[in-house]
Amino acid sequence: MAAAGVASGKIVYEQEGVYIHSSCAKTNDQDSLISGILRVLEKDAEVIVDWRPLDDALDSSSIRYAGKDSSSVVEWTQAPRERANRGVEHLNSYEAEWDMVNTVSFKKKPHTNGDAPSHRNEKSKWSFLFSLTDLKSIKQNKEGMGWSYLVFCLKDDVVLPALHFHQGDSKLLIDCLEKYVVLCESPQDKRILLVNCQNKSLSQSFENLLDEPAYGLIQARLLDRRKLLWAIHHWKKIKKDPYTATMVGFSKVTNYIFDSLRGSDPSTHQRPPSEMADFLSDAIPGLKINQQEEPGFEVITRGLSHSLRKHAWKFLLGYFPWDSTKEERTQLQKQKTDEYFRMKLQWKSVSEEQEKRNSRLRDYRSLIEKDVNRTDRTNKFYEGQDNPGLILLHDILMTYCMYDFDLGYVQGMSDLLSPLLYVMENEVDAFWCFASYMDQMHQNFEEQMQGMKTQLIQLSTLLRLLDSGFCSYLESQDSGYLYFCFRWLLIRFKREFSFLDILRLWEVMWTDLPCKNFHLLLCCAVLESEKQQIMEKHYGFNEILKHINELSMKIDVEDVLCKAEAISLQMVKCKELPQAVCEILGLQESEVTTPDSDTGEDESVGMTCPATAFQSNNLPTLAASGARDDSPTVIAVSPNVSRLTPA
Repeated sequence: MAAAGVASGKIVYEQEGVYIHSSCAKTNDQDSLISGILRVLEKDAEVIVDWRPLDDALDSSSIRYAGKDSSSVVEWTQAPRERANRGVEHLNSYEAEWDMVNTVSFKKKPHTNGDAPSHRNEKSKWSFLFSLTDLKSIKQNKEGMGWSYLVFCLKDDVVLPALHFHQGDSKLLIDCLEKYVVLCESPQDKRILLVNCQNKSLSQSFENLLDEPAYGLIQARLLDRRKLLWAIHHWKKIKKDPYTATMVGFSKVTNYIFDSLRGSDPSTHQRPPSEMADFLSDAIPGLKINQQEEPGFEVITRGLSHSLRKHAWKFLLGYFPWDSTKEERTQLQKQKTDEYFRMKLQWKSVSEEQEKRNSRLRDYRSLIEKDVNRTDRTNKFYEGQDNPGLILLHDILMTYCMYDFDLGYVQGMSDLLSPLLYVMENEVDAFWCFASYMDQMHQNFEEQMQGMKTQLIQLSTLLRLLDSGFCSYLESQDSGYLYFCFRWLLIRFKREFSFLDILRLWEVMWTDLPCKNFHLLLCCAVLESEKQQIMEKHYGFNEILKHINELSMKIDVEDVLCKAEAISLQMVKCKELPQAVCEILGLQESEVTTPDSDTGEDESVGMTCPATAFQSNNLPTLAASGARDDSPTVIAVSPNVSRLTPA
């Protein structure tokens, strides 16, 4: 029977982005899609399949405290119940001013057997788990759907909600389950996989493996039944594709069986490179690797899982050097932890009398408190009163004021920190990743806002190259300065996409691939999708601003990423690009021939560029006279404009 409790054990499979469609009749209703994490866990002799909403995977009420002594060694310990309950009063007390040993690190919600927890939101009622011994069959989707789905039917005829794999990889789950149970197609319906069905051909294939002495060892439980089933799974692959699977599959089958007979652990033996995917998947839950039909090729087919992001982001943001060793990173973390606590102590130890005479610190604190209380409060990680996540947001932002007092705090910075803290689940790591991110974004928040002015100029330059007609229309409506894109650029689309989508979008931008300033091409991709409606309905200044603002949470991240990448690739293939565009995208002169370069050709030849994501008839071309307009558009910004903040 399916249950709503949680299970503990070793995670052997983990997949994010597995949805339940709670209201299939309302296909356009975003609330009908519940994103969750699907796991397969081993505990003792039992295998458990567990799905729960993504918000339930992290529990902000379960915290660990870090004890820091004078030797700068930080040790993480579980907080005593009475200490954890002291809450905000303790943090604001005199004792807390010097009790700087307290910092908070989030941990995953514990998987413990027991009664179903009391759920705080509507999504949690969809959670379920079941033992693999209770599974009767698995129904697969029809061919030709946009994504795959699976429906589990249990032996007591309970049919669980369909799990939709929007990011693919449902086959990986089937492969995982086949390590523990035998699956075969139903004679009545090929979409249905029956569990532990009798398969005569498989039995005959394994006749020679089940005789004495191996069979006797199996019966005596000396040979691990799971490894035998794993061997059967790979034997089925050999039958389907002898050429590809025979050499690899047969070696795995025989190694697993003979390793079991010898009583040794196969994971300790050296394996050929073709098997590295299996061990990577075991070592790093959530990393999905697809082994291609051709031997020797392994391709990662999905984005980073939550468990991997906290490590990968440290490299992407420059907190960890790419060429650093594990020992060097450990030493760096100790050093950065000590530095963070010293800065935190600076503002924590300021008395009320001192703060009365420090107007800037007082203003920073006031603004931070206001912004923290309205940052991502619908996210379970930050919801509710006295949430530890809110305390950490506040403390990290206050500490950043000590780190960069000249800049201090500006509205919008809490939006940049929130996803970092959610991913890192650690106060110190989140701070240094935020500091690294702010190194990139610093000019956006400076009083002169030079970074914002530069980006708007660059965006106008790109947009004019891609669609001069659209640019002319915007100028006719007093919107040529593209101020309606201000919020996109200031906080990198943080309020335009869902929380989970922004995690993916940011890590793509941090790679600087496929080009520098890829975020500007993302802006172009969104505008390309909206230009027809803007122009056909003759939107004026106010209507354009209102329309762009109302796109929030309605933009498809996959569509935008694909369009932006297409624009980038097509620009790279242009035979001639304006020098200003090459500089914006970070293209080398060897990659493209710019109109400013000396090609030795007749200048009367027009600029040739393949059709981009924008309509090809709107692409700018050079006149027969050779005249061109490749100078960047100048945006006049009033000197009276102070720091603008996201609406």
